[in-house]
Amino acid sequence: MEFENRDEYIIKKYQQDEDTMIRLFVHWCLNHNLDPVALYTRAYPHQPTNEALLNVVEETKTDPAEIEVGTATMLEVLQIFGNDDLAFVVAEEAEKSKD
Repeated sequence: MEFENRDEYIIKKYQQDEDTMIRLFVHWCLNHNLDPVALYTRAYPHQPTNEALLNVVEETKTDPAEIEVGTATMLEVLQIFGNDDLAFVVAEEAEKSKD
């Protein structure tokens, strides 16, 4: 029984961390006047719509808390979660905004 609780804890913790990553990504996009859904779709064109991403986007419309997310932080977080394609798109957009 203890093992099941540990597994449940690990799964729940990962889901919470993933939610945090999505929230950071959405705020990074908003800070740079970019559409998070469009960037995600550009990075993963063959994946179905990410419901968690859509939910966070909707939440930020009703509660637009201003959170400043640096590009370096965003890239690190995306890479930790294995979102290398999305990290590449974020890096491209960050480079464009430097011009």
